[in-house]
Amino acid sequence: MQLGQIGIWQSRSKGEPAVIVGALEDLGYGALWLGGSPSVEQARVYVEAGTTLPVITGILNVWQHDPADVAPAHAQLTREHPDRFLLGIGIGHPEATSDYKRPLKTMRDFFDGLDAAATPVPKDERLAAALGPKMLDLSKERSLGTHPYFIDVEHTRFARERLGPDALVAPEVAVVVEEDPETGRRLAREYASTYLGLSNYTSNLLKFGYTERDIADGGSDRLIDAVIPHGSPEQIADAIRTHLEAGADHVCLQPLGHGPEPLEDFAALAKVLL
Repeated sequence: MQLGQIGIWQSRSKGEPAVIVGALEDLGYGALWLGGSPSVEQARVYVEAGTTLPVITGILNVWQHDPADVAPAHAQLTREHPDRFLLGIGIGHPEATSDYKRPLKTMRDFFDGLDAAATPVPKDERLAAALGPKMLDLSKERSLGTHPYFIDVEHTRFARERLGPDALVAPEVAVVVEEDPETGRRLAREYASTYLGLSNYTSNLLKFGYTERDIADGGSDRLIDAVIPHGSPEQIADAIRTHLEAGADHVCLQPLGHGPEPLEDFAALAKVLL
């Protein structure tokens, strides 16, 4: 499966599948990363809406699913649509799961379940969201690679160094196509407010040189500008290229602030990145 260097991250709660997939195929994007904790069956409608675009769950939440159910659903979808679907899994965050304990063991057990199924999910047809070193190591050991979320370029560099040259590193990067800096930062902060209240993301940011002051009050300009590039399409393209130069194989863009179907943003970013 060829993902290219640039894809789009889109929540399944936003927009019509046929509209989103059709636009991305026409523009030449490499993949659609489907957010909103989708199941395999919820991803199916996006696979069936297109003809060439790979669809990846970004991510299927392991607390909400049994690998014994996920594996046969994956097998059926990939049998019907070869080279069109990858299974991205992740642990989510503690604030969303009342029984959140031992996340590394839970992820390892989920991989074990995928391997033990009657129709196992092959290692090269799955990947794992990861931030910290141990979860990154697990993603390398048990899957195609990793899909980090809400990170800066230094994390991309760290992930590549940790995983080595062969594993997939495919970070999500939210962006705001908006040339006025204050408007861009305002839209970025509206999005960031959720993640700056979640401990797995804030703990990770603190490990990469940000401070409690950067995280407080909606995020400092320094943090917002680093994690959520905003500006003209060309300025955003420059920021995305730093992730590719730091070791990302593929970057999935999440355009913010322009509705559930940001087709103009998709087109503007395609012109400068594809």
